[in-house]
Amino acid sequence: MGDLTGAAKLRAARPDEAEALSGLIMRSKAYWGYDEAFLAGYRDDLRLRRGEVVERRTVVAERNGLVLGVATLEGDPPDGELGLLFVEPDAMGGGVGRLLYRHVLEEAGRLGFTRVTIESDPNAEAFYLAMGAQRQDVARQATARALPVLVAWPVRPEPTWSVAWSAGGPTVHVGNVTEFNGQFAGGARGPDHYSCLAAFCGPRPAMIVLPQRVDDWWVRDIAAALGWGEVEVHSGITDDGRVSEAILARPDLLERLTSRGSPVLPWGRTAAFEPIAPSPGGVLEAIGRYEAKSRAHALFRALASDHPGIVVPAQRPVGSRRALARDLAEGPRVVLKREYGVGGSGTLIVSPETEGLRALARRWSSGGVLLEEYVEGSGPYRDPTFDAVIDSDGEVHPVGVGLMDVDETSYSGVTVGLGVLPDSLTDTAVGFGVAVGRALAEDGYRGWYDVDFVTERSGRLAPTEINLRLTGPAVAFHLQAALDRLRGGHHFVRTLDRLPLGARLPAGPLREHVARTAQRCRALGTTLLVTIPTAAFDPVPYLGVAIAARTRRALEEAETTVRGANAALGEMFGDLEVNLRDARGSQRRRARLRRSSR
Repeated sequence: MGDLTGAAKLRAARPDEAEALSGLIMRSKAYWGYDEAFLAGYRDDLRLRRGEVVERRTVVAERNGLVLGVATLEGDPPDGELGLLFVEPDAMGGGVGRLLYRHVLEEAGRLGFTRVTIESDPNAEAFYLAMGAQRQDVARQATARALPVLVAWPVRPEPTWSVAWSAGGPTVHVGNVTEFNGQFAGGARGPDHYSCLAAFCGPRPAMIVLPQRVDDWWVRDIAAALGWGEVEVHSGITDDGRVSEAILARPDLLERLTSRGSPVLPWGRTAAFEPIAPSPGGVLEAIGRYEAKSRAHALFRALASDHPGIVVPAQRPVGSRRALARDLAEGPRVVLKREYGVGGSGTLIVSPETEGLRALARRWSSGGVLLEEYVEGSGPYRDPTFDAVIDSDGEVHPVGVGLMDVDETSYSGVTVGLGVLPDSLTDTAVGFGVAVGRALAEDGYRGWYDVDFVTERSGRLAPTEINLRLTGPAVAFHLQAALDRLRGGHHFVRTLDRLPLGARLPAGPLREHVARTAQRCRALGTTLLVTIPTAAFDPVPYLGVAIAARTRRALEEAETTVRGANAALGEMFGDLEVNLRDARGSQRRRARLRRSSR
């Protein structure tokens, strides 16, 4: 056939190539050893006619002027078909089929297809399965001539928010959660397991820097699952959470962070981080303003009149200790908020039935405390959140809307994916969240932010706070984008940031437990990722995990599987006196006092 070396290139097929391509198709079919009578029965079905070349979106792969393969994408969105994919026998095994397959799915994503069906030759089924397609429609395969039917998911273009966040390339991730929270809470206090989540907040991390030590297996496993490639990891750099100080004290590490030309992305911007990677002018000032609950509330009130689906609860500063005690004892249920309640503290729901109101009033009557109307409501859509990125030009790029799992004021995870909220709530959250972002941009902020809501009984959304940093839901959105990019289609992702482990496990047994549980999840068609591994040997051990699936049902089944596997550890190691009930009880007690880190 001539020279088959060098890279194959793709181009649109020409109508005058129809007969030559039909010959290629039959040669490829014959490669599998079919006799002439069998091939004759398929000849008309597999023939590519001149008038069909454009209509069937035909593409060819060629190398040095020789056509080596052909593929077609057929149908109209949302459902398409991989009508043809054939490679010259001499070129098989050289990557031509993979090139054509990926092109078809990328083109399908660009054109708005949501799924692509494949009727595969039985000999090619293993190829499609290896490429990520899944078997479908077993009932149709009962007849003698019926072919294996598979489905594949188109790869959508990279979201604009991801490009805005990462500048379209590799990034450096720094887990300075404690440092960020400490600027509002009197300084950093110890390392924070939550810092591990910073590892996930970018499409292709080149380097990850974490205060606590993480085991090599953890990074290797998540890198393999998310298609990251090699990642340089620096962990265990500080015992007190002061990540920026630790980096600046190590000139070699500082040089590695800043010399590769990749954006250096901390969990949140701080004055301590400025010497490492300065933020645009006005960013730190905006963070100081709008992380404050009263300033966020004032912004909500200023914007709400243009958004009929939004209601802003009343808020006022706390009076004297005696006045606060009277308000709490006589009034309806209320929310107490410290002005800067970042990092798992500063929000408390109080009712007249709450025990110890006098002592509580004494603790909360200091300056900077706010009393906010409690928004009544319940149901499955109680706690939505909206995330977005503001780029260097001040443009707002919506990331998405998620449904948080919040017990009282304690955040424990989020679910993101198509349809997790009704369209009416999604539209309201996006519309108001974008308006908040534009106001933040006008005031100088650049970077990641979110707006949290509660849903009242009438279905309106009440905004509760703005976070000008990465958050727990940001991790879910990044994981969703990574898996959509890698496997195509749309994924649901659920994060469980504090999942009781049942028993304290060192690195080896922990990895074995995770591997067994991940295998059980794969059997359900889901993906399990450990997001927080460092708490596995805490006095009350837990893991942070993320579960990804293509359906809500599979997501629920996988969560049940993971919780059951963790609970079983408690039964196996009951003598350690750390079981699921202990862990859940501890978590419930924390939930009454404060909102966990997000």
